[in-house]
Amino acid sequence: MSTQETNSPPGASPAGTSPERSDFIREIVAADLRDGKHQTIVTRFPPEPNGYLHIGHAKAICIDFGVARDFGGRCNLRFDDTNPTREEQEYIDAIQEDIHWLGFDWGEHLYFASGYFEQLYEWAVYLIKAGKAYVDDLSADEIREHRGTLTEPGRNSPWRERSIEENLDLFDRMRKGEFPDGARVLRAKIDMASPNMNMRDPAMYRILHAEHPRTGAKWCVYPMYDYAHGQSDAIEGITHSLCSLEFEIHRPLYDWFIDNLPVPSRPRQIEFARLNITYTVLSKRVLLRLVNDGYVRGWNDPRMPTLAGLRRRGFPAEGIRDFVTGVGVAKADNVIEFGQLEHAVRDVLNRKAERRFAVLAPLKVVIENYPEGRVEEMDVVNNPEDPSAGSRKVPFTRELWIERDDFMEEPPAKFFRLAPGREVRLRSAYFVTCREVVKDAAGEIVELRCTYDPATRGGDSPDGRRPKATLHWISADHAMPAEVRLYDHLFSRPDPGADGDLFTDLNPDSETVLQGCMVEPSLADLPLGETVQFERLGYFCPDLDSTPGHPVFNRTLTLKDTWAKLQAQGKQNS
Repeated sequence: MSTQETNSPPGASPAGTSPERSDFIREIVAADLRDGKHQTIVTRFPPEPNGYLHIGHAKAICIDFGVARDFGGRCNLRFDDTNPTREEQEYIDAIQEDIHWLGFDWGEHLYFASGYFEQLYEWAVYLIKAGKAYVDDLSADEIREHRGTLTEPGRNSPWRERSIEENLDLFDRMRKGEFPDGARVLRAKIDMASPNMNMRDPAMYRILHAEHPRTGAKWCVYPMYDYAHGQSDAIEGITHSLCSLEFEIHRPLYDWFIDNLPVPSRPRQIEFARLNITYTVLSKRVLLRLVNDGYVRGWNDPRMPTLAGLRRRGFPAEGIRDFVTGVGVAKADNVIEFGQLEHAVRDVLNRKAERRFAVLAPLKVVIENYPEGRVEEMDVVNNPEDPSAGSRKVPFTRELWIERDDFMEEPPAKFFRLAPGREVRLRSAYFVTCREVVKDAAGEIVELRCTYDPATRGGDSPDGRRPKATLHWISADHAMPAEVRLYDHLFSRPDPGADGDLFTDLNPDSETVLQGCMVEPSLADLPLGETVQFERLGYFCPDLDSTPGHPVFNRTLTLKDTWAKLQAQGKQNS
């Protein structure tokens, strides 16, 4: 995978040295290597396969894989698949595709928590024998009632002091499927008076008669995430378990299991601030409802914050990585402006995306003094920011399409585009002057009659005159009709749900579909995944819904970078 970052890429820092990039996590890792605590750094990215990855996961991926890469170590991909009722192979496949697309690879280090089920069960038996776990008959509601509150200690379950023999027997029978779902749970025996609610005898196993995507019907009991996660880290020899900040309060439980089990290694959990972005919701529960209730077309809808959705919209992986790098690794939660993500993506596209002509609201132009039937091939630069991108041939004919917004019959003072009697430049073609406006019976403008100056081929004038406006155009004889979808924020306010139900904040104008657009013929072969700039209009990419003869383009971003402008103003004011 020569184009992807791997676990051990050329140029990775040797073990024990500090990488060029620094943050509090990398400082901890560097210190652990200097102190001889580890010879090799091993991290992991541990998604639950119950949904698609979103932009928040991109930050975790870049940290998990990036730290391992920077210190010459490796990063495992492990699916924490402990809940078969919510997990699907579709999610497993999508997660792997997203990580590869983002630019990372786990090599041969692909693991599943379900692969450790037998060992996890044996360790649960170990805790029972040590008097540190027991089978509880309380219902879920009763367990919550006994748990207490943040200001009141919990109460011991009446089943907490069962004998070791009885607990072993019941846990064995739970495994054999003798009891219905919810009848019993296995709990760790820690401290019902602990100020940390997670330490108040947390559940380790629940009864669940459900087939698992990987283990089938072998198991009737499944480990809870808090139990399985740390022990899976220990089995894999993870040195640094990097988690988002909400797991900080779970760390004492993570360490308790490690301390009380004969695990082969001692991972260190370190928490970092999760990613929060304005106008965006990153809750899997909410994203699943958006999909299931039909608010969007699916997990990969271009309005979704999923990596699949951002990819379909045309966001390049490099832009997302640059955004995550720019956000940095912090210890405290904050909210990032969505415009900062757009800025990072726009910066990449401005450098790399080739330019093309497209007209979203076509208005016909007839050049009356241009020979009928004549076709010229105009040389048009592909990307002025990248000379190596070269140029392309674009056909020019007597009848053209221009943007309807590029003409006004009675223009105001600061409107410099086409108007009656006014000359403008057609990009890389000729200067043209509007001579006549043609309207239909309803008074709507349907056509402009113009003349051109043959001496201005290529867009330059031998006499030095310089029109104030340059317009893009498409030959009417060669234009390809297309559908174009314009996207805005899925939510209408920067803090969705702040006043109640966030679904009331859904933006009714998050998608606008335009029919009858015209694009230049070279776009017929634009492959999926390639984003181009429609000159003067924004960045666009072909959509999955495209069919032969009916291309569909998604607007990735507009050209206007409001975030960069605000940053520049802030620097001036400071």
